[in-house]
Amino acid sequence: MNLPVLAETLAADNGSLIGVLTLNAEKTLNALSLSMVDLLSAQLAAWADDERIAMVLLQGAGEKAFCAGGDLHQLYSTMVDQRASGQAGDVLANDYANTFFAREYTLDYRIHTYPKPILCWGHGIVMGGGIGLMAGASYRVATEKTRLAMPETGIGLFPDVGGSWFLSRMPGGLGRFLALTGASINAADARYVGLADRVLAHADQPQVLAALRRQPWNGDRAHNHALLGAVLRATEEAGSSACAQGPLRQHRDLIDQLCGRESLEAVLAAFAGVHSDEPWLVKALAAVTRAAPGSLALTWRLQERAPRLSLAEVFRMEYGAALHCCAHGDFAEGIRALLIDKDHSPRWRSADSTGHFLDTPWPPHAHPLAGLDK
Repeated sequence: MNLPVLAETLAADNGSLIGVLTLNAEKTLNALSLSMVDLLSAQLAAWADDERIAMVLLQGAGEKAFCAGGDLHQLYSTMVDQRASGQAGDVLANDYANTFFAREYTLDYRIHTYPKPILCWGHGIVMGGGIGLMAGASYRVATEKTRLAMPETGIGLFPDVGGSWFLSRMPGGLGRFLALTGASINAADARYVGLADRVLAHADQPQVLAALRRQPWNGDRAHNHALLGAVLRATEEAGSSACAQGPLRQHRDLIDQLCGRESLEAVLAAFAGVHSDEPWLVKALAAVTRAAPGSLALTWRLQERAPRLSLAEVFRMEYGAALHCCAHGDFAEGIRALLIDKDHSPRWRSADSTGHFLDTPWPPHAHPLAGLDK
């Protein structure tokens, strides 16, 4: 049986073990399904309690992608069924959506708070749910092929999986820019905004694994973190993986100026007033003209609110917002236009359609993710 997540262990010289988790859905660019979420969660839980496991490596199969996001096809079919059953607008009616987002966000939170070092090897495409897995790892490696993006506003969603947390904490207006535009960034920019810790050549991975197996691991978390960090630092310093300054950093001053406005309307007007021949910037600014207006408005509000919240509170806020997106139309329409009919002509609702999406149907003690920080 070809499992969508492979789990194995590598023996270190001193008898400790390195756990290796490989997303194994290469044909779909390792897009994250519910079964993959459950397999990852179960294995991480088991290894957390296994004294032999010193650290975990998280990687993707193949050369193209670590993880290109969530598997949206099953989610789409449940949203269509929800509308057909006359339950559109009911955030509690879609059992699959409720389950998928609850388990995905719980997995992401587990990675952020895992008791052992996790190394995420973010080679190739890392989008949406893939960034959700990578962002919380103890050490994040980007390579010469890494391309990261949170393009959810283009499909009627918002940058979730903790995006409200880490994007809102990026310097200046960079996080807000990435959240609204869904712009793709390379390894250098990923390191600049804190989504990667080291930039290594993908060909260096066998060398890194060999060095990790030689380390004197023990049961002390801080000691093991230091060992992993030292191996990555030494590999980066000895290698030739440095890449040129990325376009996000190159345009930092302009982006800060554009995104420093007090309202979404003012920011979008400023975007429209930019005249440039630089392809990356032109593509990023054009993306907001095709995005769902309601998603842009929701993303703006999430980015405003998230800095005042804990990580667990952000995931709880995003959970309710994601279920509203599933129940109210634009998300299904975005998937239809991009992945199902592929006509790239979504029929979006108005900008104020998501005004109530931060309302929660649960009291705090009954929230499905109430136990995250307990």
